[in-house]
Formats: sequence, C-alpha cells, structure tokens
Amino acid sequence: MTQRLAVIGLGKIATDQHLPAIAKNADFSLVATVDPRLATDTDAQPATFDSLDALQASGLTIDAVALAVPPQHRYALACQAITAGWHVLLEKPPGVTLSEVVDLQARAEAGRVTLYASWHSRHAPAVAAARDWLAGQTVRRVTIDWREDVTVFHPGQAWIWAAGGLGVFDPGINALSIVTAILPQAFALREARLDVPENCETPIAASLAFVDAHKAPITAEMDFRHTGAPRWDITVETEAGTLALADGGARMTIDGHGVIAADKDEYGGVYARFAELIGAGASDVDLAPFRHVADAFLLGRRRAVAAFYE
Repeated sequence: MTQRLAVIGLGKIATDQHLPAIAKNADFSLVATVDPRLATDTDAQPATFDSLDALQASGLTIDAVALAVPPQHRYALACQAITAGWHVLLEKPPGVTLSEVVDLQARAEAGRVTLYASWHSRHAPAVAAARDWLAGQTVRRVTIDWREDVTVFHPGQAWIWAAGGLGVFDPGINALSIVTAILPQAFALREARLDVPENCETPIAASLAFVDAHKAPITAEMDFRHTGAPRWDITVETEAGTLALADGGARMTIDGHGVIAADKDEYGGVYARFAELIGAGASDVDLAPFRHVADAFLLGRRRAVAAFYE
C-alpha cells in the first residue's frame, strides 16, 4: 500500500535529498510539507502547512512523516506524530540526547507504529560489501579521515553551532554509522579532543581514539575547517589486506585494487528501508553511532580555538 507521507522541515537536506528520493519511490506519495516559512495552503500540490498543528487540524490523511528539522526540534514533533498514529522517519542524528530517542522507541512500540532512526551513509554503495568482506577478519587498525568545508555543506545553519547541533559530529556521525555497521568487533572510545570555537557551543574539529574488543586502534580525525574537495575516507587494515572506503562509502578498494565504484543514492536506500519496516510492522533504532558521539562529549578534552564566522 502506498504510504501518504508528509515531510517536516524543508531545509537543505530535505530539498537536496529527501524530496528527490521520495519522488522516485512508488511506496510513498508526498501529500504535504510542513515548515514555519511556508504559508498554509491545502490546495497546493503537495499541500503546505506552517506547523504540524496546522497539518493535524486540516484533516488530511497522513500515514507517515519524515522529520528533517534540526535535531533540537525533533523530539516534540516525533511525539506528536506518534500520538497521531503516524510512522516516523528521523533524519540523523535521531535527537539531541539518547534519553529522548529511547523514549521515542517506547512510544512507537506502545503506539504500534514504525520508528526509523535513519543513517543515510549506511546506504552508500560499498558499505554492505565492506561489511561482508570484513566479516570474520582480524582487524589490525582503522583510520577515519572525515573533513569538509562547513560553509559549503552547512551554509548559514546556525543551529549546528548551538548545544544539540553536534558541530563537526553532524557529518562525523556518518563515518561512525559506517564503521559501526562494517567492523566485526565492537569498539569503545578511550580519549578525545574537541576543538570548540570561542563563540560556539559545539566543536569545529575532533580527534578520537577508540579500541575494539581485540585492542585494535581506531582513530578518527574530523574537521569542518577543511577547504577544497571533502575527504570522507575509512581505511581498515587486516591480516588479509587493507580495505579502503572513499567518498563516504561510494568506492571500495582492497590493497589498492578497485572493487566497487558507484554513484551514491543513499536516500533511495533510506526510503526503501522505511517502506520495508512499515510493511513488516517493525522499527529500526540503532543508537550505536549516537552513543559514540555522546561518549566523545563525555570524555573529550575541550580546547578553545579561534571564533568561527561564516
């Protein structure tokens, strides 16, 4: 059955990724968009609303919502949607605290609706193949290099620098979502340094050091101050060879030899998974990437750096 869907929040990620993916997925029909910058117009196609309250009051039939608002606003909107009996897709990160997402899990279970905490980078073309190749391998070392220019990928997004916005962990959590999916052993943070601009509440760069269950070191460098082409790279050294993921998981090599190179359609995978979960009457709320970020804020040493001005 086609799910009648509303997208809540029409920022850059929604217009660049969610709307095109929905348009290509026959399991969903976009019937409404919600954003405080929109005028409520029930005759528009899709209908537009300036608030979730206005959407509910309209009487329009909705089966599911995708929440693409900044994370500071997701919890209240998700609670409202679950209470209305709607399935909920959460853009990453799923919230601003672990506690509120755990509560959403309980609410969704009680309301018998699907809750999907999506991690779009897990749907990059080479991630599943990397997971399969690493299964049963002995990992010796993992290196994550995740750098991009915040003025290019998050222009004018002041929320990212406020408490709950995650700063450099907003893209960095994508790397963590990949490594938690592909590595055969669990891992835990041992130390971290967070570079926080003196006029911001969240880090502009981070250096992380983890170890896995077999004491293999896992290091991550994340930086929003990078210029030029972004670096979204993960290297996994094993006894059987070195696996490298590049371009956020779009390309995979083994010992330098190409294995997979494909265009990314991550959000196509996100919506395919959402439809699958709804059809099965199931939820998917994997908090592993979010827990690692929470650990970084708990354990990380903060270093004040120069103020950031876009």
